[in-house]
Parts: sequence; C-alpha cells; structure tokens
Amino acid sequence: MSPIYTWQDFLDMTRRRLGVIAFVIIAGCFASLYWAMSYVHQYQSSEVIQIEQPKIIDDLARSTVEGSSARRLQLIQQQLMARASLQSIIEKYDIYANLTALKPSEKVQLLRQAVTINGVAAARDGSSDDGAISVLTITALMEKAELARDVAHEFAEQTRALTAAQRRDQTVQTLAFFQQQEQVVLENIASLEAELETYRTENDLIIGGGVEFRLSEIAQLNEAILDLDREIISTQLARTQIDRTTRASTVEREERELDTQLQTLAQQRTLLDQRRSALRATIQGSPEIQRTLADFDRRMEQLRTQLEVIATRRNQAQVGFNLEVGAQGERLTTIEEAQVPDFPVTMSKKKRAIIGAMGATGLAFVIAWLLELRRPVIRSARQMERETGILPVVAIPELAPKYQSSKWRSAREKRREAGKAGRAARLARHS
Repeated sequence: MSPIYTWQDFLDMTRRRLGVIAFVIIAGCFASLYWAMSYVHQYQSSEVIQIEQPKIIDDLARSTVEGSSARRLQLIQQQLMARASLQSIIEKYDIYANLTALKPSEKVQLLRQAVTINGVAAARDGSSDDGAISVLTITALMEKAELARDVAHEFAEQTRALTAAQRRDQTVQTLAFFQQQEQVVLENIASLEAELETYRTENDLIIGGGVEFRLSEIAQLNEAILDLDREIISTQLARTQIDRTTRASTVEREERELDTQLQTLAQQRTLLDQRRSALRATIQGSPEIQRTLADFDRRMEQLRTQLEVIATRRNQAQVGFNLEVGAQGERLTTIEEAQVPDFPVTMSKKKRAIIGAMGATGLAFVIAWLLELRRPVIRSARQMERETGILPVVAIPELAPKYQSSKWRSAREKRREAGKAGRAARLARHS
C-alpha cells in the first residue's frame, strides 16, 4: 500500500525524510551549476541566396542548361557535403581544434550536422511544378559567433562558385560536342564524295546527273542531230544544184565550200552522236551500278540532313554559351549576407541551473517516496481508519526515555557522563 494519500501524509513524509531530501537537493544544485557552467553556447548565422531567372527569355535565346534548379542544387549540396570538401573547410578555419580527441571522420560528421541548406520553392506557373527554387538559405551552428558567420559565408561562396562552374562546364561541353559532331559529319561528307568520285572513275561514269537529266539531254541531242541532218541534206542538195555551165574555177570553188560545210556538219554530228551514245550507255548500264549510285545519293542526302540538324543545334549551343559567359543566364546573388550573431541560440546558463535545481528537487521527493514505499507503516489514527476501517479509541505515543528519543541526544548524554567522570577523577587526584 502507498503511504501517501493526503497533503498531511506528504508533509509528514517530508518531515521524516528531510535529511535525505535536503542532501539530494543540495547535491543536485551543485551538479546543475557544474552542468550549466560547463555547457558551451552555440551561435547560429545564416546567409540567404536568391536564384535569379535568366534575363533573356527562353523563346528568344534558349539556355543549354536543362533540368530544374532543385536538382542542380541538390547535386551541388552533395558536392559540398563530401568528405574532401568538409575537411578543407575544417582545416581552413581550424574548426573543432579544441576537440583533439576526435578523429577526422568524426569532425566531418559534426560539421555535416552543424550546416544545413534549405531551399524555398518558387511560385508555381499555373498547375505545373517545374522544380524551381527561388531562395536558398545556408545556416551554420558553431561554438563561436565569428566562426558561425565565416562558415555560413564559406558555404555560400562555394555554392555560387560551383553553380557557375557547373553551368559553364555544361554549356562548354554541349558546344564542344556539337562542334565535334559537325566536324565528323563534314569529314564523312568529304569521304563519301571522294568515294563517289573514285567509283565513277573506276566505272567510267564521267557523266554526272540523274537519269531524268540524262534523258532530257539525250532528247536535246536528238533534236540537234536532226537539225544537223537537215542541214547536211540541204547542203548535199545545194551541191547537186550547182550550175556547171559556168566557169570551171567557179564550179570548183562552190563545190569546195559545200564540201567543207558538209565535213563540218558531219564532224558536229559525230560529236553529238558520241555524246548521245555515252549518255545511253550510262542509262543502259548495269543495274548494280545504278543501285550503287542511288545508294551514294541516299547516303549523301542523309549526311546533309544530319549536318543541317547538327548545325542548328550547334548554333543554339553557341547562344547558350554566350549567355553563360555574359552572365545573362540563371544566377545566384546574395540578398542577406551572414552576420555575426549577437546572442546564442542555446538556453542561458541561469535557466539551465534553475531547471537542474528543479529536477533535483523533484528527484529528492521521488527518492523520499520510494523510501516510504519500502516500509509502508501505519503511523497515525487517520491512516489506521483509512486502511482498516477501524476507528482507534486512543493513540498511545512512543514513551521512550528522553535520551533514547534520538541518536544525537544519546551520544550527547554519553559525552556528558564521560565528562563528569573525568572531572571527578581529576579532583580525587588533586585532593
């Protein structure tokens, strides 16, 4: 059964256990003072970075840096929280120098926990969430106010530097990739042209153009040969109609002129006929050659289409590179620089001492109550009536001798008797 039910029981317990309660409270107060004085305050400093959108809209000049700012900042945060990066910051500012017993890995873990990077999402454009971040807050929690300011500013500086380097590297790599691809396609076109020229030479395909072009040229040659045939016939007819009644020298001169004209027309017809035969030979050549030439044309068309697409993308990459070089793209600017905090963010030492004293007081009464539970004795008529339901007629107090009522009184009486005996012995010797 529990001996504490009423306020009178509590006061009675306090009177009986006053020594234990006082001892625990005094010891707890001293422990609280030591705990409060040995605790090191923590100072917090924050730097706020605003993520500015590109000055030129994407419809006019599109950036080659794709992906949401949240993903890019997450990658940068992972780089900042890497072991090598944190160790360099610890060595630069001599952080945790007083904690000589800590290993480097433990110091890195402490710095990871002391620095937080939080982003605030930008307002949505309609119902879609593009993952854009508008504000980035970097907070450092350190034992010294100046150190908290320096660490927060260092992380902010590295965040800006890594962001700029990341965007610049991405645009440079994108531009270099498309330039390389364009050069590869140009080399492939030149190689295909050289291969086509070699194939034409090996197969005596000296006449260029397609089949339709060659057919139209053959038709033109046929008309030209037909005109030459008409002129030849006309010239031959004119030679037969020479007036031979005139002088012989005149007849001979006219025949010579007409023969020269006929010879010239015949040579022209021969050349045109050879040209027509060559065109017919190319048209009526092997089907394998025609398929090979068509394959060359198809491959060349594909390369030219590919070159056009790559050239367009290279121009876009060049525009994105110019935007990043000219600082016209997305930028990180500080809107609130980290300052030296005026007050610590941890609880004051006075409050800690008071809380410790209050805890010691509560612990003292709990200990006293536990001691009462170990010996649940009925100590008063009120407890007797409450526990058994029997009302005692009379309560007889403990009639112990006065010197036995307390250990202190018993020891005092013994010292007093010993003193009297000593004085009597000294008086007997002197007499």
